[in-house]
Amino acid sequence: MGTTKVSNYDPAILQRLPAIVKAYQLPDTKKAVIQILNSFLPFVAIWVAMYLLLDVSVWITLALSVVNAFFLVRIFIIQHDCGHQAFTGNRKANDIIGEVCSIISFMPYRYWAKSHNFHHGHNGILWEHRDIGDINLLTVNEFRSLSRFEKARYLLFRSAPVLFLIGPAWYLLIQNRFPLIRLKGWEHAHKALIKHNLILIGFYVAIIWLLGYKAFLLVHLPILLFFAVIAVWFFYVQHQHETSYKEWKEKWEYIRAAIQGSTYYKLPRFMHWLTGNIGYHHIHHLNPLVPNYELARCHHENPVFEQVANKITFWQSLRCIFNKLWDEDQERMISFREYMRRYRKGK
Repeated sequence: MGTTKVSNYDPAILQRLPAIVKAYQLPDTKKAVIQILNSFLPFVAIWVAMYLLLDVSVWITLALSVVNAFFLVRIFIIQHDCGHQAFTGNRKANDIIGEVCSIISFMPYRYWAKSHNFHHGHNGILWEHRDIGDINLLTVNEFRSLSRFEKARYLLFRSAPVLFLIGPAWYLLIQNRFPLIRLKGWEHAHKALIKHNLILIGFYVAIIWLLGYKAFLLVHLPILLFFAVIAVWFFYVQHQHETSYKEWKEKWEYIRAAIQGSTYYKLPRFMHWLTGNIGYHHIHHLNPLVPNYELARCHHENPVFEQVANKITFWQSLRCIFNKLWDEDQERMISFREYMRRYRKGK
């Protein structure tokens, strides 16, 4: 598949990586302001154009929603960095910017940031909370122990239509509206989520009242749905690639989880720009304090990352759709077809 087995590398190389990345974690106010401008201004301009074009052609409007979904991805990456307190050097500024972004992205700022930070601290751990901030998966042995009904339910969940079409809409519009994570210490995040929901209701009721329901149903809602699909796809490719890293808590290693458990999604430069450089996910997981506008520079200025990164191209990433189970024996993701061939026959 073109990816790399980091387990074959000298551990001394891996231990040097956090110190290399740390040099890039300082926020740059000028770059942050420029990113706000070149993300929000095109988004608003295209949004207005879509609204004005509604009476001309619904199809042109929907086509523009795909383009604007990528600018919403950029806005969400700003929100994402603010949740890590990485976008600017000022905590209050990060929180204000993040809250503004969340109104447009529909993603609750504080609640999502807490679940995402949880993901960073537990990425690749095979334990009972592996679905918080991540896409749930089972090991081969866990799947084999399920009842027939439970297997069918998991098969349905891991199917492409559910994961990449129904799932994104559900995650954005339904799942993130309710405080479903009931762990100790999440009380403040739950209150923030309720506050966010109330603000969303007021904001979108105002849009519908001022511009009519079409502005939401045919302009903003399609942008949100395409944005959700793009976001889920990128997240899936970045952690559910074939040679990923999954380990039980007792043996889990942070650096291997960051490098081997995350991909360097090698895309054309303009695609990295449109998606806020989140394709340099190995750098981001090594140190989430590195702002998105410094990720590419960190990777390209240090040749060691070309050596250790779990690199994957767009065409190679399409094969990730078939990755359904973690095979502990082979230490890689496998498809259901391979599972049937290897394990249904008892091999």
